[in-house]
Amino acid sequence: MRSAHTVEQVREAEAALMARLPEGALMQRAAAGLAYAVIDLLGSAYGRRVLLLVGSGDNGGDALYAGTLLARRGCQVEAWLLSDKAHRAGVAALRSAGGRVTVWSRQARPPGATRPPGDAGPEVVVDGIVGIGGRGGLRVDAAAALAAVPGVPVVAVDTPSGIGVDTGELEGEHVCADVTVTFGTHKIAHLVDPAAAACGAVHLVDIGLDLPPAPVEALQPEDVAAILPRPRPDAHKYTRGVVGVRCGSAAYPGAGLLSVAGAATGLCGMVRYVGDRAVADRVREAHPEVVGDGRVQAWVVGSGGGEHAGRELADAVEDGVPVVVDADALAHVRGRLGVPGVLTPHAGELAAMLGTDRSEVEARPLAHARRAADELGAVVLLKGRHTLVAEPTGRVRATTTGVPWLATAGAGDVLGGLVGALLAAGLEPFDAASLGSWLHGAAATLASDGGPIVASEVARHVTAVVRELPARV
Repeated sequence: MRSAHTVEQVREAEAALMARLPEGALMQRAAAGLAYAVIDLLGSAYGRRVLLLVGSGDNGGDALYAGTLLARRGCQVEAWLLSDKAHRAGVAALRSAGGRVTVWSRQARPPGATRPPGDAGPEVVVDGIVGIGGRGGLRVDAAAALAAVPGVPVVAVDTPSGIGVDTGELEGEHVCADVTVTFGTHKIAHLVDPAAAACGAVHLVDIGLDLPPAPVEALQPEDVAAILPRPRPDAHKYTRGVVGVRCGSAAYPGAGLLSVAGAATGLCGMVRYVGDRAVADRVREAHPEVVGDGRVQAWVVGSGGGEHAGRELADAVEDGVPVVVDADALAHVRGRLGVPGVLTPHAGELAAMLGTDRSEVEARPLAHARRAADELGAVVLLKGRHTLVAEPTGRVRATTTGVPWLATAGAGDVLGGLVGALLAAGLEPFDAASLGSWLHGAAATLASDGGPIVASEVARHVTAVVRELPARV
Protein backbone atom coordinates (compact mmCIF):
# COMPACT_ATOMS: atom_id res chain seq x y z
CA MET A 1 0.00 0.00 0.00
CA ARG A 2 1.24 3.49 -0.79
CA SER A 3 0.46 5.49 2.35
CA ALA A 4 0.10 9.27 2.59
CA HIS A 5 0.32 10.86 6.03
CA THR A 6 -0.53 14.29 7.36
CA VAL A 7 2.06 16.91 8.25
CA GLU A 8 1.28 16.42 11.95
CA GLN A 9 1.84 12.67 11.72
CA VAL A 10 5.15 13.19 9.93
CA ARG A 11 6.33 15.83 12.39
CA GLU A 12 5.59 13.58 15.37
CA ALA A 13 7.41 10.64 13.76
CA GLU A 14 10.39 12.81 12.85
CA ALA A 15 10.61 14.19 16.41
CA ALA A 16 10.58 10.68 17.86
CA LEU A 17 13.31 9.55 15.47
CA MET A 18 15.50 12.64 15.98
CA ALA A 19 15.42 12.04 19.72
CA ARG A 20 17.26 8.75 19.09
CA LEU A 21 19.70 9.95 16.44
CA PRO A 22 22.76 12.23 16.55
CA GLU A 23 21.95 15.86 15.78
CA GLY A 24 21.58 16.47 12.07
CA ALA A 25 21.58 12.80 11.11
CA LEU A 26 18.00 12.84 9.80
CA MET A 27 18.67 15.81 7.53
CA GLN A 28 21.80 14.10 6.20
CA ARG A 29 19.75 11.00 5.33
CA ALA A 30 17.25 13.12 3.46
CA ALA A 31 19.97 15.12 1.70
CA ALA A 32 21.73 11.98 0.49
CA GLY A 33 18.53 10.62 -1.00
CA LEU A 34 17.84 13.96 -2.66
CA ALA A 35 21.34 14.23 -4.11
CA TYR A 36 21.24 10.77 -5.67
CA ALA A 37 17.80 11.48 -7.15
CA VAL A 38 19.24 14.60 -8.83
CA ILE A 39 22.12 12.57 -10.23
CA ASP A 40 19.70 9.95 -11.51
CA LEU A 41 17.73 12.66 -13.30
CA LEU A 42 20.86 14.21 -14.82
CA GLY A 43 22.45 10.86 -15.67
CA SER A 44 25.83 11.90 -14.25
CA ALA A 45 27.38 14.31 -11.75
CA TYR A 46 30.72 15.71 -12.89
CA GLY A 47 30.39 19.07 -14.63
CA ARG A 48 26.60 19.18 -14.39
CA ARG A 49 24.99 22.47 -13.36
CA VAL A 50 22.57 22.58 -10.41
CA LEU A 51 20.71 25.56 -8.96
CA LEU A 52 19.24 25.47 -5.45
CA LEU A 53 16.33 27.74 -4.48
CA VAL A 54 16.60 27.88 -0.71
CA GLY A 55 14.03 29.09 1.79
CA SER A 56 14.12 29.24 5.57
CA GLY A 57 12.80 25.78 6.49
CA ASP A 58 14.28 22.34 6.82
CA ASN A 59 13.64 21.72 3.13
CA GLY A 60 16.12 24.48 2.43
CA GLY A 61 18.61 22.71 4.68
CA ASP A 62 18.00 19.45 2.83
CA ALA A 63 18.67 21.24 -0.46
CA LEU A 64 21.88 22.82 0.81
CA TYR A 65 23.33 19.58 2.15
CA ALA A 66 22.29 17.78 -1.05
CA GLY A 67 24.06 20.54 -2.97
CA THR A 68 27.14 19.95 -0.83
CA LEU A 69 27.18 16.26 -1.79
CA LEU A 70 26.65 17.15 -5.44
CA ALA A 71 29.50 19.68 -5.37
CA ARG A 72 31.80 17.05 -3.91
CA ARG A 73 30.83 14.78 -6.82
CA GLY A 74 31.92 17.45 -9.30
CA CYS A 75 28.66 19.33 -9.95
CA GLN A 76 28.68 23.10 -10.37
CA VAL A 77 26.26 24.09 -7.63
CA GLU A 78 24.78 27.52 -7.07
CA ALA A 79 22.33 28.46 -4.30
CA TRP A 80 19.99 31.42 -4.29
CA LEU A 81 18.98 32.24 -0.74
CA LEU A 82 15.40 33.49 -0.59
CA SER A 83 15.46 34.18 3.14
CA ASP A 84 17.94 35.61 5.64
CA LYS A 85 17.02 32.64 7.85
CA ALA A 86 18.42 29.99 5.51
CA HIS A 87 20.04 27.01 7.26
CA ARG A 88 23.42 28.44 8.37
CA ALA A 89 25.28 25.17 8.71
CA GLY A 90 24.02 24.07 5.30
CA VAL A 91 25.18 27.33 3.72
CA ALA A 92 28.62 26.93 5.29
CA ALA A 93 28.87 23.31 4.13
CA LEU A 94 28.01 24.21 0.54
CA ARG A 95 30.54 27.01 0.46
CA SER A 96 33.25 24.76 1.87
CA ALA A 97 32.52 22.22 -0.89
CA GLY A 98 33.03 24.88 -3.56
CA GLY A 99 29.40 25.82 -4.12
CA ARG A 100 28.39 29.37 -4.92
CA VAL A 101 25.93 31.12 -2.57
CA THR A 102 24.17 34.40 -3.29
CA VAL A 103 21.20 36.22 -1.80
CA TRP A 104 18.21 36.60 -4.09
CA SER A 105 16.11 39.71 -4.41
CA ARG A 106 14.11 41.05 -7.33
CA GLN A 107 15.82 44.41 -6.98
CA ALA A 108 19.37 43.03 -6.88
CA ARG A 109 19.36 39.70 -8.64
CA PRO A 110 22.37 37.46 -8.11
CA PRO A 111 24.83 37.34 -10.99
CA GLY A 112 23.47 33.99 -12.16
CA ALA A 113 19.99 35.42 -12.74
CA THR A 114 21.10 37.33 -15.84
CA ARG A 115 23.65 35.10 -17.45
CA PRO A 116 26.44 36.26 -19.76
CA PRO A 117 26.60 35.02 -23.35
CA GLY A 118 27.80 31.42 -23.54
CA ASP A 119 26.60 30.53 -20.02
CA ALA A 120 23.98 27.80 -20.50
CA GLY A 121 22.55 28.19 -17.02
CA PRO A 122 21.41 25.39 -14.70
CA GLU A 123 20.40 21.97 -15.97
CA VAL A 124 18.18 21.32 -12.97
CA VAL A 125 16.59 23.45 -10.25
CA VAL A 126 16.13 22.07 -6.75
CA ASP A 127 13.07 23.53 -5.03
CA GLY A 128 13.88 23.93 -1.36
CA ILE A 129 11.76 27.05 -0.95
CA VAL A 130 9.00 25.98 1.46
CA GLY A 131 8.74 22.99 3.79
CA ILE A 132 5.72 20.77 4.36
CA GLY A 133 4.46 23.14 7.05
CA GLY A 134 4.07 26.03 4.60
CA ARG A 135 0.67 27.59 3.94
CA GLY A 136 -0.69 29.33 0.87
CA GLY A 137 1.03 29.94 -2.45
CA LEU A 138 4.54 31.20 -3.16
CA ARG A 139 5.58 34.62 -1.95
CA VAL A 140 6.31 37.19 -4.62
CA ASP A 141 10.10 36.94 -4.33
CA ALA A 142 10.04 33.14 -4.51
CA ALA A 143 7.78 33.20 -7.56
CA ALA A 144 10.12 35.71 -9.23
CA ALA A 145 13.17 33.53 -8.55
CA LEU A 146 11.44 30.54 -10.10
CA ALA A 147 10.41 32.61 -13.10
CA ALA A 148 14.05 33.61 -13.64
CA VAL A 149 14.89 30.05 -14.74
CA PRO A 150 12.04 29.10 -17.09
CA GLY A 151 12.01 25.74 -18.80
CA VAL A 152 14.54 24.12 -16.47
CA PRO A 153 13.53 20.75 -14.94
CA VAL A 154 12.62 21.07 -11.26
CA VAL A 155 13.25 18.58 -8.45
CA ALA A 156 11.08 19.43 -5.44
CA VAL A 157 12.19 18.67 -1.89
CA ASP A 158 9.42 16.71 -0.12
CA THR A 159 6.58 18.58 -1.87
CA PRO A 160 6.50 21.30 -4.53
CA SER A 161 6.52 24.65 -2.75
CA GLY A 162 3.18 26.45 -2.58
CA ILE A 163 0.83 23.46 -2.69
CA GLY A 164 -1.61 22.39 0.05
CA VAL A 165 0.26 19.46 1.59
CA ASP A 166 -2.60 18.08 3.71
CA THR A 167 -5.42 19.02 1.34
CA GLY A 168 -4.16 18.47 -2.18
CA GLU A 169 -5.37 21.97 -3.01
CA LEU A 170 -3.66 24.85 -4.84
CA GLU A 171 -3.98 28.26 -3.22
CA GLY A 172 -1.85 30.48 -5.43
CA GLU A 173 1.40 30.36 -7.38
CA HIS A 174 3.27 27.13 -6.82
CA VAL A 175 6.11 25.03 -8.14
CA CYS A 176 5.37 22.47 -10.85
CA ALA A 177 7.98 19.77 -10.36
CA ASP A 178 9.25 17.18 -12.79
CA VAL A 179 10.37 15.02 -9.86
CA THR A 180 9.48 15.22 -6.19
CA VAL A 181 11.77 13.53 -3.66
CA THR A 182 9.86 12.89 -0.45
CA PHE A 183 11.09 11.48 2.84
CA GLY A 184 9.72 8.80 5.14
CA THR A 185 6.25 8.58 3.59
CA HIS A 186 4.12 10.06 0.89
CA LYS A 187 2.20 13.19 1.74
CA ILE A 188 -1.48 13.62 0.90
CA ALA A 189 -0.69 16.12 -1.87
CA HIS A 190 1.29 13.44 -3.71
CA LEU A 191 -1.88 11.41 -4.27
CA VAL A 192 -4.68 13.99 -4.35
CA ASP A 193 -5.34 16.38 -7.22
CA PRO A 194 -4.99 19.13 -8.17
CA ALA A 195 -1.73 19.26 -6.18
CA ALA A 196 -0.68 15.75 -7.24
CA ALA A 197 -0.50 16.92 -10.84
CA ALA A 198 2.17 19.44 -9.78
CA CYS A 199 4.40 16.78 -8.18
CA GLY A 200 5.63 14.99 -11.29
CA ALA A 201 7.22 11.61 -10.60
CA VAL A 202 7.38 11.02 -6.85
CA HIS A 203 10.44 9.27 -5.42
CA LEU A 204 10.23 8.06 -1.80
CA VAL A 205 13.35 7.97 0.36
CA ASP A 206 13.09 5.78 3.45
CA ILE A 207 14.52 7.60 6.47
CA GLY A 208 13.29 5.20 9.13
CA LEU A 209 10.07 6.85 10.36
CA ASP A 210 7.67 4.87 12.56
CA LEU A 211 4.24 6.03 11.38
CA PRO A 212 0.61 5.40 12.38
CA PRO A 213 -2.10 4.31 9.89
CA ALA A 214 -2.44 6.77 7.03
CA PRO A 215 -5.68 8.67 6.27
CA VAL A 216 -5.05 8.49 2.52
CA GLU A 217 -3.60 5.56 0.63
CA ALA A 218 -3.27 4.10 -2.85
CA LEU A 219 -3.54 0.45 -3.75
CA GLN A 220 -0.58 -1.31 -5.33
CA PRO A 221 -0.72 -4.55 -7.36
CA GLU A 222 0.13 -6.64 -4.29
CA ASP A 223 -2.79 -5.09 -2.39
CA VAL A 224 -5.18 -5.75 -5.26
CA ALA A 225 -4.05 -9.38 -5.42
CA ALA A 226 -4.64 -9.76 -1.68
CA ILE A 227 -8.14 -8.20 -1.71
CA LEU A 228 -9.50 -9.59 -4.98
CA PRO A 229 -12.21 -12.25 -4.42
CA ARG A 230 -11.13 -15.57 -5.93
CA PRO A 231 -13.29 -18.66 -6.35
CA ARG A 232 -12.82 -21.51 -3.89
CA PRO A 233 -12.23 -25.00 -5.26
CA ASP A 234 -15.87 -25.89 -4.47
CA ALA A 235 -17.35 -22.63 -5.82
CA HIS A 236 -20.37 -22.40 -8.10
CA LYS A 237 -21.99 -19.43 -9.79
CA TYR A 238 -24.25 -18.55 -6.87
CA THR A 239 -21.55 -18.74 -4.18
CA ARG A 240 -19.42 -16.39 -6.25
CA GLY A 241 -22.17 -13.76 -6.20
CA VAL A 242 -24.82 -12.44 -8.55
CA VAL A 243 -24.94 -8.79 -9.63
CA GLY A 244 -28.01 -7.15 -11.09
CA VAL A 245 -27.82 -4.27 -13.59
CA ARG A 246 -30.65 -1.71 -13.90
CA CYS A 247 -29.11 0.63 -16.49
CA GLY A 248 -29.81 1.84 -20.00
CA SER A 249 -33.02 2.85 -21.75
CA ALA A 250 -34.43 3.12 -25.24
CA ALA A 251 -32.74 6.53 -25.50
CA TYR A 252 -29.40 5.30 -24.11
CA PRO A 253 -29.05 1.57 -24.83
CA GLY A 254 -25.26 1.77 -24.87
CA ALA A 255 -25.18 2.62 -21.16
CA GLY A 256 -26.88 -0.68 -20.37
CA LEU A 257 -24.56 -2.63 -22.64
CA LEU A 258 -21.42 -1.06 -21.17
CA SER A 259 -22.58 -1.44 -17.56
CA VAL A 260 -23.18 -5.12 -18.25
CA ALA A 261 -19.77 -5.36 -19.96
CA GLY A 262 -18.10 -4.08 -16.79
CA ALA A 263 -20.09 -6.47 -14.61
CA ALA A 264 -19.57 -9.49 -16.90
CA THR A 265 -15.79 -9.65 -16.61
CA GLY A 266 -15.77 -12.84 -14.56
CA LEU A 267 -15.31 -11.16 -11.19
CA CYS A 268 -18.58 -12.64 -9.88
CA GLY A 269 -20.60 -15.72 -10.77
CA MET A 270 -23.57 -14.28 -12.67
CA VAL A 271 -24.97 -11.08 -14.13
CA ARG A 272 -28.71 -10.31 -14.35
CA TYR A 273 -30.09 -7.51 -16.52
CA VAL A 274 -33.39 -5.83 -15.66
CA GLY A 275 -34.55 -2.98 -17.86
CA ASP A 276 -35.91 -1.90 -21.22
CA ARG A 277 -36.89 -4.92 -23.32
CA ALA A 278 -35.10 -3.67 -26.44
CA VAL A 279 -31.93 -3.09 -24.41
CA ALA A 280 -32.29 -6.53 -22.81
CA ASP A 281 -32.38 -8.13 -26.24
CA ARG A 282 -29.18 -6.35 -27.24
CA VAL A 283 -27.53 -7.30 -23.95
CA ARG A 284 -28.30 -10.98 -24.54
CA GLU A 285 -26.90 -10.77 -28.08
CA ALA A 286 -23.65 -9.25 -26.83
CA HIS A 287 -23.46 -11.28 -23.60
CA PRO A 288 -25.36 -14.56 -23.92
CA GLU A 289 -24.34 -15.55 -20.39
CA VAL A 290 -26.40 -12.69 -18.89
CA VAL A 291 -29.84 -13.67 -17.56
CA GLY A 292 -32.96 -11.85 -16.43
CA ASP A 293 -34.61 -10.88 -13.15
CA GLY A 294 -33.99 -12.82 -9.94
CA ARG A 295 -32.16 -12.67 -6.63
CA VAL A 296 -28.90 -10.70 -6.53
CA GLN A 297 -26.26 -9.76 -3.99
CA ALA A 298 -25.76 -6.24 -5.40
CA TRP A 299 -27.36 -3.82 -7.86
CA VAL A 300 -25.87 -1.33 -10.33
CA VAL A 301 -28.31 1.50 -11.08
CA GLY A 302 -28.46 4.73 -13.03
CA SER A 303 -26.33 4.83 -16.18
CA GLY A 304 -28.54 5.85 -19.09
CA GLY A 305 -31.66 5.38 -16.98
CA GLY A 306 -33.13 8.74 -17.86
CA GLU A 307 -36.58 9.40 -16.40
CA HIS A 308 -36.79 5.87 -15.01
CA ALA A 309 -33.63 6.14 -12.90
CA GLY A 310 -35.45 7.22 -9.74
CA ARG A 311 -37.82 4.28 -9.85
CA GLU A 312 -34.98 1.84 -10.60
CA LEU A 313 -33.02 3.18 -7.62
CA ALA A 314 -36.03 2.81 -5.31
CA ASP A 315 -36.62 -0.77 -6.48
CA ALA A 316 -32.95 -1.67 -5.97
CA VAL A 317 -32.82 -0.17 -2.48
CA GLU A 318 -36.03 -2.00 -1.54
CA ASP A 319 -34.23 -5.28 -2.32
CA GLY A 320 -32.02 -4.64 0.74
CA VAL A 321 -28.67 -5.43 -0.91
CA PRO A 322 -25.69 -3.10 -1.62
CA VAL A 323 -26.21 -0.68 -4.50
CA VAL A 324 -23.87 1.14 -6.90
CA VAL A 325 -25.53 4.47 -7.77
CA ASP A 326 -24.30 6.19 -10.93
CA ALA A 327 -25.22 8.89 -13.42
CA ASP A 328 -28.97 9.62 -13.66
CA ALA A 329 -29.75 7.88 -10.36
CA LEU A 330 -27.45 10.20 -8.40
CA ALA A 331 -29.97 13.02 -8.78
CA HIS A 332 -32.46 10.91 -6.80
CA VAL A 333 -30.22 10.42 -3.77
CA ARG A 334 -31.84 12.63 -1.13
CA GLY A 335 -30.04 11.32 1.91
CA ARG A 336 -28.86 8.02 3.33
CA LEU A 337 -29.82 5.07 1.17
CA GLY A 338 -30.64 2.67 3.98
CA VAL A 339 -28.44 -0.02 2.40
CA PRO A 340 -24.66 -0.18 1.86
CA GLY A 341 -23.93 2.00 -1.15
CA VAL A 342 -21.26 3.26 -3.53
CA LEU A 343 -22.01 6.60 -5.19
CA THR A 344 -19.95 7.23 -8.35
CA PRO A 345 -20.25 10.90 -9.36
CA HIS A 346 -17.95 13.03 -11.46
CA ALA A 347 -17.24 16.56 -10.21
CA GLY A 348 -20.33 18.09 -11.80
CA GLU A 349 -22.64 15.45 -10.38
CA LEU A 350 -21.15 15.73 -6.91
CA ALA A 351 -21.48 19.52 -7.05
CA ALA A 352 -25.20 19.16 -7.81
CA MET A 353 -25.61 16.69 -4.94
CA LEU A 354 -23.92 19.06 -2.48
CA GLY A 355 -25.42 22.29 -3.79
CA THR A 356 -22.12 23.85 -4.83
CA ASP A 357 -20.25 24.72 -8.02
CA ARG A 358 -18.30 22.22 -10.09
CA SER A 359 -15.23 24.47 -9.87
CA GLU A 360 -15.36 24.18 -6.09
CA VAL A 361 -15.34 20.38 -6.25
CA GLU A 362 -12.50 20.38 -8.76
CA ALA A 363 -10.46 22.74 -6.57
CA ARG A 364 -11.09 20.75 -3.37
CA PRO A 365 -11.98 17.17 -4.36
CA LEU A 366 -10.73 15.55 -1.16
CA ALA A 367 -12.81 17.82 1.08
CA HIS A 368 -15.94 17.37 -1.02
CA ALA A 369 -15.64 13.60 -1.35
CA ARG A 370 -15.25 13.30 2.42
CA ARG A 371 -18.16 15.65 3.05
CA ALA A 372 -20.47 13.69 0.75
CA ALA A 373 -19.48 10.35 2.29
CA ASP A 374 -20.15 11.70 5.76
CA GLU A 375 -23.48 13.37 4.96
CA LEU A 376 -24.86 10.51 2.85
CA GLY A 377 -23.46 7.63 4.86
CA ALA A 378 -22.11 5.91 1.74
CA VAL A 379 -18.81 5.31 0.01
CA VAL A 380 -18.22 8.06 -2.55
CA LEU A 381 -16.15 7.34 -5.65
CA LEU A 382 -15.32 10.76 -7.09
CA LYS A 383 -14.08 10.26 -10.64
CA GLY A 384 -11.07 12.19 -11.86
CA ARG A 385 -7.47 11.94 -12.97
CA HIS A 386 -6.76 10.49 -9.53
CA THR A 387 -10.16 9.07 -8.59
CA LEU A 388 -10.88 9.36 -4.86
CA VAL A 389 -12.80 6.74 -2.90
CA ALA A 390 -13.96 8.08 0.47
CA GLU A 391 -15.84 6.26 3.21
CA PRO A 392 -17.90 7.93 5.97
CA THR A 393 -15.08 7.55 8.52
CA GLY A 394 -12.91 9.89 6.41
CA ARG A 395 -10.51 7.22 5.14
CA VAL A 396 -9.66 7.70 1.46
CA ARG A 397 -8.00 5.74 -1.30
CA ALA A 398 -6.68 7.46 -4.41
CA THR A 399 -6.48 5.63 -7.72
CA THR A 400 -3.19 6.20 -9.50
CA THR A 401 -3.74 3.78 -12.41
CA GLY A 402 -5.16 4.93 -15.71
CA VAL A 403 -4.27 7.09 -18.71
CA PRO A 404 -5.73 10.32 -20.14
CA TRP A 405 -7.31 8.29 -22.98
CA LEU A 406 -9.69 6.89 -20.32
CA ALA A 407 -11.64 10.16 -20.53
CA THR A 408 -14.04 8.65 -23.05
CA ALA A 409 -17.79 8.13 -23.29
CA GLY A 410 -19.05 5.06 -21.46
CA ALA A 411 -15.98 4.51 -19.31
CA GLY A 412 -17.97 5.34 -16.18
CA ASP A 413 -20.63 2.78 -17.13
CA VAL A 414 -17.97 0.07 -17.27
CA LEU A 415 -16.60 1.20 -13.91
CA GLY A 416 -20.03 0.97 -12.27
CA GLY A 417 -20.44 -2.59 -13.51
CA LEU A 418 -16.99 -3.56 -12.21
CA VAL A 419 -17.72 -2.18 -8.75
CA GLY A 420 -21.08 -3.89 -8.67
CA ALA A 421 -19.55 -7.26 -9.54
CA LEU A 422 -17.03 -6.90 -6.71
CA LEU A 423 -19.80 -5.97 -4.27
CA ALA A 424 -21.76 -9.05 -5.33
CA ALA A 425 -18.62 -11.18 -4.89
CA GLY A 426 -18.55 -10.19 -1.21
CA LEU A 427 -16.30 -7.15 -0.88
CA GLU A 428 -17.25 -4.29 1.43
CA PRO A 429 -18.20 -1.09 -0.42
CA PHE A 430 -14.87 0.69 0.28
CA ASP A 431 -12.80 -2.23 -1.03
CA ALA A 432 -15.15 -2.86 -3.97
CA ALA A 433 -15.01 0.79 -5.06
CA SER A 434 -11.27 1.25 -4.70
CA LEU A 435 -10.43 -2.15 -6.22
CA GLY A 436 -12.84 -1.59 -9.11
CA SER A 437 -11.35 1.82 -9.80
CA TRP A 438 -7.80 0.38 -9.75
CA LEU A 439 -8.71 -2.46 -12.15
CA HIS A 440 -10.55 0.00 -14.41
CA GLY A 441 -7.48 2.23 -14.67
CA ALA A 442 -5.07 -0.66 -15.14
CA ALA A 443 -7.26 -2.20 -17.86
CA ALA A 444 -7.39 1.17 -19.64
CA THR A 445 -3.61 1.44 -19.52
CA LEU A 446 -3.24 -2.04 -20.97
CA ALA A 447 -5.88 -1.44 -23.65
CA SER A 448 -4.40 1.91 -24.62
CA ASP A 449 -0.75 0.87 -24.99
CA GLY A 450 -0.07 4.53 -25.73
CA GLY A 451 -3.01 5.09 -28.06
CA PRO A 452 -6.72 5.95 -27.91
CA ILE A 453 -9.32 3.58 -26.50
CA VAL A 454 -13.07 3.18 -26.24
CA ALA A 455 -14.95 2.01 -23.16
CA SER A 456 -15.71 -1.49 -24.40
CA GLU A 457 -11.98 -2.16 -24.79
CA VAL A 458 -11.48 -1.34 -21.10
CA ALA A 459 -13.95 -4.05 -20.10
CA ARG A 460 -12.29 -6.59 -22.38
CA HIS A 461 -8.86 -6.03 -20.77
CA VAL A 462 -9.88 -6.57 -17.14
CA THR A 463 -9.25 -10.32 -17.40
CA ALA A 464 -5.68 -9.76 -18.61
CA VAL A 465 -5.00 -7.34 -15.74
CA VAL A 466 -6.22 -9.87 -13.17
CA ARG A 467 -4.15 -12.59 -14.81
CA GLU A 468 -0.99 -10.51 -14.44
CA LEU A 469 -1.46 -9.65 -10.76
CA PRO A 470 1.25 -10.89 -8.37
CA ALA A 471 0.71 -14.29 -6.80
CA ARG A 472 -1.38 -14.12 -3.66
CA VAL A 473 0.77 -14.60 -0.56
